[in-house]
Amino acid sequence: MKQAMLILFMFLLISCSSLASNSKELSKSKQTEKFITLVSQAKTYDLSHNWDENSPIASVNPKYSMGLNATHADTRGTFGDNDQLSFTSEIMQWSGHHGGPTIDALGHIGRDGLLYGGVDAAQATNDRRGIGRSGVGSDLGIDHYPVNLLSNRTVLLDVARFINGDDTPLAADFDITASHLKRTAKSQGVKIKKGDTVFIRTGWGQYFANSPQQYIAEHAAGVGVSGAQFLIKAGVSVVGNDTLTFEKRPPIATEPSFQVFPVHMMLLADNGIYIIENLFLEELSKEKVYEFIAIVPPLKIHGGTGSALRVFALTSNL
Repeated sequence: MKQAMLILFMFLLISCSSLASNSKELSKSKQTEKFITLVSQAKTYDLSHNWDENSPIASVNPKYSMGLNATHADTRGTFGDNDQLSFTSEIMQWSGHHGGPTIDALGHIGRDGLLYGGVDAAQATNDRRGIGRSGVGSDLGIDHYPVNLLSNRTVLLDVARFINGDDTPLAADFDITASHLKRTAKSQGVKIKKGDTVFIRTGWGQYFANSPQQYIAEHAAGVGVSGAQFLIKAGVSVVGNDTLTFEKRPPIATEPSFQVFPVHMMLLADNGIYIIENLFLEELSKEKVYEFIAIVPPLKIHGGTGSALRVFALTSNL
């Protein structure tokens, strides 16, 4: 009798466990289905520019060029198939991470001979195949961009619209300060959370294709030291904007000492915050989309100093 009761108890236990497992799997399946439906119904914004030989690029970077090394006329008959198949391919030459848009790896900028985390900058790049290929600072190349940041909660601070009240870009000498960022966030009703990505609109993205010489001019709107301090204090993981260099140009600070590209040093070298440049933010601005998920997928290039991007924003379509 006892043995029969024991067998019955074990059967009930196994049955309950099986039901619980099936229920859990069903719940997981429903959650997955709900997630897929939600994402597939999201509205997608393309935050990237078209890129070609006429696109603006900083003078310190190599020029862009592309040419077809094989054309459809050249390749028919390559495989002896009575000229059915043809194909084409190209050769491109350019800075791997200065395009539209682009992201800087943490090892892209150093301060006083050191990279983020106190890594010796010279040792990290004494193997010219890439950052960290020497065995020092390998985690500072773009191939170590964190997986959790490939998609991330993002806030757009439309400083240009807040200041000008319309679509027009900020003035060429406009220094975006902490006060500008705080007041813009307040006016939009958004809050920046620790770990967020923050995009900042200057309106200069309009010049990328329409006025490339103005886009690369010596004087341009951008984030200054005060604005960078605000972003650092907020605990953000990634920042980006719609200009060539993210920070105000000319990128010079005189206090407490003379510095070139002070914002880049503060964000990358001092605090490990990634920088995205050359974003297209006009559509988000016009539709007043200020909170979304940004999809930021750098190419996984071993030791790369950064990467070209195809950036997207996903938001509710309701």
